Amino acid sequence: MIAAIKPAGSNTRGLLAYLYGPGDHDEHLDPHIVAGFAMLGMPDPGRDENATLTELARYLDEPVRLRNGEFGKPVTDHVWHCPVRAAPEDRYLSDAEWAEIAQRIVEAAGIAPAGDDLACRWIAVRHADDHIHILATTVREDGRRPKLHGSGLRVGDACREIEKDYGLRQLKKGDRTGARRPTQAEMHKAERLGWDQTSPEWLQDRIRAAIPHATSAEEFIAYLEAGGVEVQVRRGPSGDLLGYAAGRPGDLNEAGEQIYHPGSKFSSDLSLPKIKARLESSQPEEHPTARRNRPSTPWHQAADALDTLHTDLADDTHAQAHITALGELLEATAQTAPAHLRAELQTAAKAFFRAQRSQIRAEDRVAHALRTAARDIVHTATGPDGSALAALVAALVWATIVARRWHEAKNHAHQADAARQAVQHLQTAADLALAPTLAELTARPPREEARRVLASDVRAAVPDHAGRILADAAWPALAAVLADAEALGHQPHQLLKEAAAQRELTTARQPARVLITRIQHTGRNPAPNRRAEAARRRSTIAGSIATQQSSNPQSSVVATPPADQQHRLRR
Repeated sequence: MIAAIKPAGSNTRGLLAYLYGPGDHDEHLDPHIVAGFAMLGMPDPGRDENATLTELARYLDEPVRLRNGEFGKPVTDHVWHCPVRAAPEDRYLSDAEWAEIAQRIVEAAGIAPAGDDLACRWIAVRHADDHIHILATTVREDGRRPKLHGSGLRVGDACREIEKDYGLRQLKKGDRTGARRPTQAEMHKAERLGWDQTSPEWLQDRIRAAIPHATSAEEFIAYLEAGGVEVQVRRGPSGDLLGYAAGRPGDLNEAGEQIYHPGSKFSSDLSLPKIKARLESSQPEEHPTARRNRPSTPWHQAADALDTLHTDLADDTHAQAHITALGELLEATAQTAPAHLRAELQTAAKAFFRAQRSQIRAEDRVAHALRTAARDIVHTATGPDGSALAALVAALVWATIVARRWHEAKNHAHQADAARQAVQHLQTAADLALAPTLAELTARPPREEARRVLASDVRAAVPDHAGRILADAAWPALAAVLADAEALGHQPHQLLKEAAAQRELTTARQPARVLITRIQHTGRNPAPNRRAEAARRRSTIAGSIATQQSSNPQSSVVATPPADQQHRLRR
């Protein structure tokens, strides 16, 4: 059951005309009052042919007129309007049941607290089987205004209890982190103009798509403008960017002026301060050797960054930061993936939007690796090879599962459900991404004797899952991957153990496929040769000593290597 409190209005008679009229888009049948602050003596134009809308409006507005006559500043925002709609699959509710529901909602909102004889005047009008409209005038009989702060949350909580009590479809409790729903006017306007999305939805998609491309708020604004979004910025006297509003080209008001929407109105995480915190989060200075060991492509770098996600969720602020950055990486991957994967990845990224927001404040600085990976992906000029893409999408599946479990542990119902939806689309994308690799590997299986040895490695490394792995249709392809890794100097037994430790296999639909992507990613480079590395170190030390002697020919003392280098030489 949805109760959507509308912005305050000022025309009681105008709203009544809509409630009792034929309807603009939905047909209104038999409009009549099912509940109200005082049913006796209240005019109902739907049941009394002599009653008029003007008479009913004056009846409801009486406390407003009295207050306005006594005080200098008139009340103009006094019309409270709340449609209450049952789910399509819910049973038919009688007038008496709708009356009880309306009473519970106005009590929860603070319009008419239980036992309060001086509360606001209100009515509930039913003109369809599946919903009612509650109209109230927000001046009490004693001339005071009701306390309506937080009424949306209270009404939402009341609806969850009503669903239980009446056996209706049970929705999840709100947490004030959801994106704003389009209004009926916005939906009707989009339909009239032939748009697939309302302006807020269209803008929100483009704002989120811009975030992985930028490293600062100024770059973010520039990217929006380059993408065809109308942007209105607010700057301080120093020229610093203080705020922004976005508009869809062609979305004009009655005066023909561009309509702008502040980012925070779409969603709290799209306000300029929140975007600045994400974009300008500092990145630690790397050790010089870290650049040498960095993966060869952004796709590999992203998969490596995702490997540590499950270890970064112990602290709530860190967890929220990593989940937010995971959403950016999903968006970046969707933008740059091959065409046959793009639809599933874009749907997954859009579903995950809801999982990125919670009441927990994110410590954005800790998620620099994921965020950097997302930026590198959208800025790379070339696409990934098949195995790199398959490894990244598989890593995204597991990371999203980890995010879902964290949200479930924190009782974030909406976020957990959003992550669950994203996983479904990511799994489809993962199957599509791995298909060419599977076909190539299956076409060149190892010899039977080698496969028996590799099967023994599987039983020794992952005994709890060996039966499922060897029965998986992808086992021949996994055997080929293990043989390839062994040819590069890796130990199949060790690779299997490491892969199983990075991604638990109990919930994996096809464990052999999971292991293929993991092992192709971790075993893509030749295994280090310890003897060659020792020889390289000895050569480096000898060259250093020779350089020192040549630079100081008068010295007859042979330089002694540092203690740690002597130890390596002895080894």
